[in-house]
Amino acid sequence: MTKKIICIVALLLTLPQLALAIRIKDIASFDGVRDNQLIGYGLIVGLNGTGDSDQTKFPVQSLANVLERMGITVNRDDIKVKNVAAVMVTAELPPFSKQGTRVDVLVSSLGDAKSLAGGTLLMTPLKGADGQVYAVAQGGLLTNSFSYGGQAATAQKNHPTAGRIPNGALVERELPNVLADRSQLRLNLHQPDFTTATRIARAVNEQFKAGVASCNDPGSVVISLPDAYQGRVVEFVADMERLEVRPDNPAKVVLNERTGTIVIGENVRIDTVAVSHGNLTLLIKETPRVSQPQPLSRTGETVVVPRTGIKVSEESGGLAVLREGASIGDVVRALNALGVTPRDLIGILQAIKAAGAMQAELSVI
Repeated sequence: MTKKIICIVALLLTLPQLALAIRIKDIASFDGVRDNQLIGYGLIVGLNGTGDSDQTKFPVQSLANVLERMGITVNRDDIKVKNVAAVMVTAELPPFSKQGTRVDVLVSSLGDAKSLAGGTLLMTPLKGADGQVYAVAQGGLLTNSFSYGGQAATAQKNHPTAGRIPNGALVERELPNVLADRSQLRLNLHQPDFTTATRIARAVNEQFKAGVASCNDPGSVVISLPDAYQGRVVEFVADMERLEVRPDNPAKVVLNERTGTIVIGENVRIDTVAVSHGNLTLLIKETPRVSQPQPLSRTGETVVVPRTGIKVSEESGGLAVLREGASIGDVVRALNALGVTPRDLIGILQAIKAAGAMQAELSVI
């Protein structure tokens, strides 16, 4: 019976650690394994008179070039169409994408088109930062919007000059495999931290029973491929990224004065400080009245009589004492007892930081 009680107590003590543990794949990624941005210039056709106007020159030039490549010679000055719009096409090329893989593309108008709804994107090469073509986009555009109107009124829903083509791009060039035939890998943390990097290295070494992981800076962990996994990099990565560690974050308070949003980290601590809160409201209201003579009277004139109402009110303030080492829960309960609003709380937290009583980083966005 005693052994069962000891086991239960030990399990309960480990529950907080397990609850906060996060997989390595969710807090870090391998060097070189990332998305790549693609961009291209194209034409949308099939618009119902909502394309670029004649004042936009480059869509006409692009249309003339397309027709010439198809064996149709036209005079650019004679082209006057409103069913064509010039667009920029962007996409994200995932890592390890193979030829024939399809990816989504985003299409945005370049000219003065009113709407791209119902249009079709012509074949558009998508290039990377190195100038090479990695994918080709084409297909019908979805905007989930509409825009209609006349001379006196218009009706619009969502944003009609930008849209998406699901699976609209076909990968034509593969990226090199950055993990092939490597004996050493580098794991980059999404949020660099000395403690988190050390915990990752310790977890990897304990799992594979060898000193294969080391960290030279808080942003990355260098991992040597164990002998048992030589030539099996993918299997090693699959086994390693499932390991769970408990990340550590610095104490931080984030304030957004525009929206009144406040985010306070778990590790924020407050030294002993007293906080008082009270508001003074002054209301001045002008209510002029008009004095005029009686109906059908022969004398008198209309006079505007000014009248000003002044009201001063002051909310009863309170004084709350926050003890040294108070946690975020203690701070919130104490300030809520004063009846402060989120915008008032922003000013109070800034004042506590200015007094040197907050042991945390204060970030205003």
